[in-house]
Amino acid sequence: MPIESTPQSLTARINDVEIVAGTPADLRFASVQELLRQRAVALGLLAADADQTATVAALEHLLEREVKVPQAGDEEVERHYLANPGRYTVGELVFASHILLQVTERTPIQPLLARAEAILHQAQADASRFAELAREMSNCPSAQVGGSLGQLQRGDTVPEFEAVLFADGSVGVLPRVVRTRYGFHIVKVERREPGKLLPLEMARDRVASDLAEQSLSRSLQQYLERLASNAEVNGIDLMSDRRY
Repeated sequence: MPIESTPQSLTARINDVEIVAGTPADLRFASVQELLRQRAVALGLLAADADQTATVAALEHLLEREVKVPQAGDEEVERHYLANPGRYTVGELVFASHILLQVTERTPIQPLLARAEAILHQAQADASRFAELAREMSNCPSAQVGGSLGQLQRGDTVPEFEAVLFADGSVGVLPRVVRTRYGFHIVKVERREPGKLLPLEMARDRVASDLAEQSLSRSLQQYLERLASNAEVNGIDLMSDRRY
């Protein structure tokens, strides 16, 4: 009987405070929160022994005070709109099927990815077998109907799946395994129905919101990097990943 390994804790240190977490993502999040907490304490916005509720409020105040977000002008809004027509198209439909190899907390990733790649090669070699492969190998309830997800539009799936599904106008078995929070997917696009691009005036608020979100992300990362450069950070590289 195989012995399951116990996940080991990960540690980092922000100045004199040790951070312990179970996953790299949790360690990064906790480290960023601690870096911000220490900044709020240094500015007198938060007591060193404050509870979680007070800390959350103080960090919001800190970011509002210290992170300045540039606002997009009309020309930038128009450029972004013209460069990303798919983002502002409504009514576009994709009819797709998938085979899901689910990832759980204890799943060994590399063997599962290798299995997903092998299934992808089988599906590419004979796309007519896709439904059969889905019924045999998929961990999704859709396996019962040959992996069919029916018709999908933007917003129906998690962002990482949607980004691949609507990336272009291709049909058939997609050329690579898709990784999402749920696991590894082999995807087949059965057909597409094109949508209609919204006029700029109708899409303007959404475009401005998208640009504001991007600008906020950049500004937050720059602020985080400034804080990290002035702190003693060990066990984690807060400069290496621009998502936090």
